[in-house]
Amino acid sequence: MADLSAFPITRRWPAQHPDRLQLYSLPTPNGVKVSIMLEELGLPYEPHLIDITKNETWGPEYLSLNPNGKIPAIIDPDGPGGQPLALWESGAILVYLADKTGRFLSTDPALRYETLQWVFFQMAAIGPMFGQLGFFHKFAGREYEDKRPRDRYAAESRRLLGVLNDRLAERDWLVGPGRGDYSIADIASLGWVRNLVGFYEAGDIVGFKDFPHVAAWLERGLARPAVQRGLDSPKRD
Repeated sequence: MADLSAFPITRRWPAQHPDRLQLYSLPTPNGVKVSIMLEELGLPYEPHLIDITKNETWGPEYLSLNPNGKIPAIIDPDGPGGQPLALWESGAILVYLADKTGRFLSTDPALRYETLQWVFFQMAAIGPMFGQLGFFHKFAGREYEDKRPRDRYAAESRRLLGVLNDRLAERDWLVGPGRGDYSIADIASLGWVRNLVGFYEAGDIVGFKDFPHVAAWLERGLARPAVQRGLDSPKRD
């Protein structure tokens, strides 16, 4: 049985199954990237709900795993060389799990880097811009009388949807030959697009109806059983 006692986070969130990969997360657009990936891979894992509304990521136990105080993070008891590995940042975790299992990230160098560019596109553009739009459209920012910040992020989010829409015009998935192959590029972005038109209620302000290829891609992704399971993991209390 794996010994995870060297990780202080396990004192706050004990591992009932220490031989399984430990996931510390919440079903947010960033969090579900990893839970979807784990469900798609069928890897045994133990999910721990981290309640960001109670500032649980800023306690010493969580910060010992991720000094940036964000979800998600993992501990893999069977990391490189059979040693436990702690890892944070959702994009890094996606790449790690893909490399560990040989799935959803091509070993062909050209396709690998093509996939990574779309993963980084989500990390650098889609996530930050959609998140800011959510703040200014639905949360505290909606009370600002000056609507220029909201309009700025709405315009940029619309532009980014256009990039996705053009990419998906003649393909089912973001990367790969022909119609494309489902990959970590899709897994990285599905939760964010879903959140934009769902939880953030920003479909009208960005004109989501103008991006039919994105809408069809989102529908294909959400139809995957593993995606549905991942969107609900860790389960909220």
